[in-house]
Amino acid sequence: MKVLVTGACGYKGSVLVPKLLNEGHDVVGIDTQWFGNFLPEHPRLSVIKQDVRDTANIDLTDVDVIIHLASIANDPCGDLNPKLTWEVSALATMQLADRARRAGVKHFIYASSGSVYGLKDELQVTEDLTLEPISEYNKTKMVAERVILSYQNDMTVQVVRPATVCGLSPRMRLDVSVNMLAMQALENGKITVFGGKQTRPNIHIDDITDLYIFLVNNTDVTGVYNAGFENISILDIANMVVATTPAEIITTPSNDPRSYRINSDRLLNTGFKPKKCVQDAINEIGDAYRSNALVNATHFHNLKWMQENQLA
Repeated sequence: MKVLVTGACGYKGSVLVPKLLNEGHDVVGIDTQWFGNFLPEHPRLSVIKQDVRDTANIDLTDVDVIIHLASIANDPCGDLNPKLTWEVSALATMQLADRARRAGVKHFIYASSGSVYGLKDELQVTEDLTLEPISEYNKTKMVAERVILSYQNDMTVQVVRPATVCGLSPRMRLDVSVNMLAMQALENGKITVFGGKQTRPNIHIDDITDLYIFLVNNTDVTGVYNAGFENISILDIANMVVATTPAEIITTPSNDPRSYRINSDRLLNTGFKPKKCVQDAINEIGDAYRSNALVNATHFHNLKWMQENQLA
């Protein structure tokens, strides 16, 4: 099949695209390449440096599946320029879905976020709960979900609400909780934890990218699915890190008491099974750092890189 991946050069895209190629698909990757292009050259891969907002010029000829990953990722980056966030993460998504329908694309997979629920007191945050997003990032994801789901009669629509992703990628992220704490321990021998009791849901990058492959191959699995398998406090993550990389944990008060949890039973009932966990991510990051395969580069920190390069 011909698969179009937006955000193909991003954290998840850089792991997903090689897997799609290994599955035998032809892949077209669309990305602004703000953070670089770490994808391998391949005869069945075409990488186009293009802003997803330029929707009219995205060629959808013979595209069978769209995996829409592109967005302004995470709350701080989304708040940096709210107008840009709405244009990229909501408006461009709406236009891409409409163009996909008009072009006869039969399958649309959308990467939303597990944070669309906002703050919930329920210990089991399922897909049936109301969405009460807090940040610009969360709000754009909710709006885009609603638009894409309106096309369910025209194409196969699958919406994924991922937990915080962790683990190694060629286009690494060192500004997400597990990866950040692991790098702090490796580089500094110290981990700074703000608060610590806040709970975050997590998913290994191999599992989230395997899920997208699973959805490509299972068009009968439609609708909205949470994707996160470990709800862990920040302090517990820090303790998992220091169990393999001895480091001092320094706790300081936090003005951000938000906790997020998600329940992914609906996804597990489809037959999808995760293969990795947070501890695997911590171990893999440690191994890569010690073998000099991972460095703490500025472009692995989204907000810092966007600010330094005036990208928003």
